[in-house]
Amino acid sequence: MIVVVGSVNRDLVARVHHHPAPGETVLGTGHETMPGGKGANQAVAAARLGSDVVFVGRVGSDEAGTSLATELAREGVDAAHVAVDDVAPSGLAIITVDDAGENSIVVSPGANGRVTAEDVAGASAVLMAATVTLLQLEIPLDAVTAAAQTATGIVILNAAPAAALPDDLLRATDVLVVNRGELETLTGSGDLVSAGSLPVPVTVVTLGPDGARVVRRDADESFPSPLVTPVDTTGAGDTFCGALASGLDSGLSLEASVRRAVVAGSLAVTAIGARTGMPTNAELEGVLGTQGPTDTE
Repeated sequence: MIVVVGSVNRDLVARVHHHPAPGETVLGTGHETMPGGKGANQAVAAARLGSDVVFVGRVGSDEAGTSLATELAREGVDAAHVAVDDVAPSGLAIITVDDAGENSIVVSPGANGRVTAEDVAGASAVLMAATVTLLQLEIPLDAVTAAAQTATGIVILNAAPAAALPDDLLRATDVLVVNRGELETLTGSGDLVSAGSLPVPVTVVTLGPDGARVVRRDADESFPSPLVTPVDTTGAGDTFCGALASGLDSGLSLEASVRRAVVAGSLAVTAIGARTGMPTNAELEGVLGTQGPTDTE
């Protein structure tokens, strides 16, 4: 079982030819509203790959909150620990996607910003029973730290959005997932080798179209990405994290789980929206099957 403690948002996605510069207005070529949030996206990605997933978080007492919780349940995610906040509205992400598939995102946390250590304590039974606990940084750090310290299984921390992190959170983390920018925030350097200086056993650095690098203090290994034509990069990192958690939950090695996660993240960029391109287990296995056997040790 995977427990995801994190954010859930409503995404407003607009297509643009190019992202606006400061003070510039650009005309969009279409827009859509869809479910999102880093935590919820990662939960859905893991559920689509066959894992049992429990989500811990908050939504507002508004129509968006009802819809977001219902969508989680529809995707097979246990939403019993999604609290309804009577003070703040549900989280909102405003996303623009340009012709190259690159995105620009503004997140208004809303109820996500009110997730507390007490919410985590209320889910302590499932956290202690989980094989994998998956965390991100779109909710308050004290709640993230409480979840990492309560969990007894593998703790994966996706340190996004980029932020400086306390050592007690890093020491409670088994697998840290960052991109180059997030790594630079943590170490002061975008050099991948700098990941080995962090107080975590292993860091996975995602590299977009170049795949990912697994960095330990004494070794590192690269995992290339398959060639795809990007349509929308929103949610690629979330798909990667959900697939990584699902692989570890199913008993795969870290290396095999990263290999699967790289392919899953690549498939995610081939459709508009954070979740539209997320593969099912059958779809992922179909692509992996063309690449040869996967190490399961």
